[in-house]
Amino acid sequence: MAPMDGSETIAGQTSIREVIAQMCRHRPVFHSEADLQHSFARVLWELAPEMHSRLEVPQRLSDRTEYLDLLCIGPEARTVIEFKYFTRGWTGTAGTPAEGYALKAHAATDLARLHFVRDIARLERFCRRSDQNGLAFMLTNEASLWNPPNPDRRRTRDHAFRIHQGRELAGTLLWADGSHESNTCTLRGTYTLAWEPYSVLDGLGGEFRYLAVFVSPAPIGE
Repeated sequence: MAPMDGSETIAGQTSIREVIAQMCRHRPVFHSEADLQHSFARVLWELAPEMHSRLEVPQRLSDRTEYLDLLCIGPEARTVIEFKYFTRGWTGTAGTPAEGYALKAHAATDLARLHFVRDIARLERFCRRSDQNGLAFMLTNEASLWNPPNPDRRRTRDHAFRIHQGRELAGTLLWADGSHESNTCTLRGTYTLAWEPYSVLDGLGGEFRYLAVFVSPAPIGE
């Protein structure tokens, strides 16, 4: 596969749309976040065998070590990826070969938003190399994550961290209007969020969508 231009590719080799198109044919749903990570890495190898994938890679910062979910190394570029798999309850049979699934309900949607935004902020810290971009990826069947909140609804503590369709994330985001300083996130870039369809399965909670946010390398000197 020939290298691709642009920062919104994985290690300069393939697009997220190509990965999703390949992955959802056999795996419309996953047992866990680790299952998703493994399947994603396998599809990358199928699409671009010259790309190397590494799971749970330490990133040594000035005062501590953090671990990223997946590092993708291409001939001329690298991508660091953070995954989130947030589910509501769903039980059924799907995939090739067919498997039974019993997804647990993760009720704390506010924390799902917080952790996804934190992933973007972490990736901005990791993307200090000119040849390395980042990707924050979420897959979910929880529609309240992609649907805009009701305008009449009372303001919630995660108001600034909403990640619904069309939302723009930028600048300093305050949790509960700043009353929990440890949850404050400051973003270098500006990100307009676009949810895409992943799969539709039978039953309540059978619709899955994904959100992919690419983080560009930091400008030289930052």
